[in-house]
Amino acid sequence: MAFCSGLKHCKVALAFAIVFDVFGFTALFLGLFAPLEVKGRDFGDLLVYTGVLLVLISLGAWVMWYSGNIEGMPPQKDLSRIGTAVDRLARNLSRKIHTNRVHRGP
Repeated sequence: MAFCSGLKHCKVALAFAIVFDVFGFTALFLGLFAPLEVKGRDFGDLLVYTGVLLVLISLGAWVMWYSGNIEGMPPQKDLSRIGTAVDRLARNLSRKIHTNRVHRGP
């Protein structure tokens, strides 16, 4: 697992996105470039639409993976500048929202 250490969090969403991308693009390109006729009926359109749908689903998994890997703001002592009124306001608002969610639950 040493090669996965740079991926950080949400490895399941990453795997989900990659698998759906592979299947989606494979279906899309097969539908576009392969002559797929069975008993006189063309199935290329079905594969194109299925491929596009799978790629769109994988886009959601990519967003989940990316948003799961966003690091939070560094603590105040790590910030190099003095906190301004906007920073204090944002911090207080964030704390209020967080405490309301903790007390209310999901």
